[in-house]
Amino acid sequence: MTMFKSMLPTVRKKIVIKLGGSTLEGLNQAFFSNFKLLQEQGYDIIITHGGGPAINRELERQNVSSSVLNGIRVTSEQAINIVQSTLIGKVNPALVGELNKAGIKAIGLNGFDGHLLQCEFLDQETYGFVGKVITVNTNLINALCEQQIVPVIACVGATSYGQALNINGDTVASEVSLAVGAESLLLVTDVSGIRIEGKYQQEATPSLIAQWIEAGQIYGGMIPKVEGAIQVLKAGIPSVQIVDDQLMGTVIVPSFDETLAQR
Repeated sequence: MTMFKSMLPTVRKKIVIKLGGSTLEGLNQAFFSNFKLLQEQGYDIIITHGGGPAINRELERQNVSSSVLNGIRVTSEQAINIVQSTLIGKVNPALVGELNKAGIKAIGLNGFDGHLLQCEFLDQETYGFVGKVITVNTNLINALCEQQIVPVIACVGATSYGQALNINGDTVASEVSLAVGAESLLLVTDVSGIRIEGKYQQEATPSLIAQWIEAGQIYGGMIPKVEGAIQVLKAGIPSVQIVDDQLMGTVIVPSFDETLAQR
């Protein structure tokens, strides 16, 4: 039995890192150093990214109006062309270039590549050209990871007949994490995690977060971040981390025994 076990290939653990638009525009040396450290510790890393600020600038430049509803960008036919060209043509290659320059082998991908993110319309009447993920091509992701190449996935999906659809960045991160069985999802933001009474928390649980929200200690833009993290946790990812661009922050884990925690 021992011999059989030793002959099995070691399955490397995976971490998904979701980079938000504002963070994308100023990655520092600490990000790349900590990224390499995770790789050295034996993790395969997958990056997903949006590009809100770059998209907003391009929409404004072309005088195309856009609104956000329930955290989702309502995307007209004109807007999806801009989203597609901005994310795939500008943001993705710039990020891949930065990673390669830092000595991290990376390749840019989007939903069209090898049917990576097969989608259908989320609700065309309400949101326009916005997609929900139906399947993730994990074979493609795994093949790249086996070659020590970091997949860098832009949040553009494709229907079976080749229509590009805009997908919420947190949704792509969650779907990819679940599909590859990631050990953790890191949501990179412009703050070092959850701060309560002036102190950043190393760990949190959904029930603690609920208490902090009720007490007004979590407020503003952090509320949708923690709510999104809890949704991912409930979907089956073992841990979700809200971190800064040094990949340091708060680890959110399931509440196993709240009664013991409260004693």
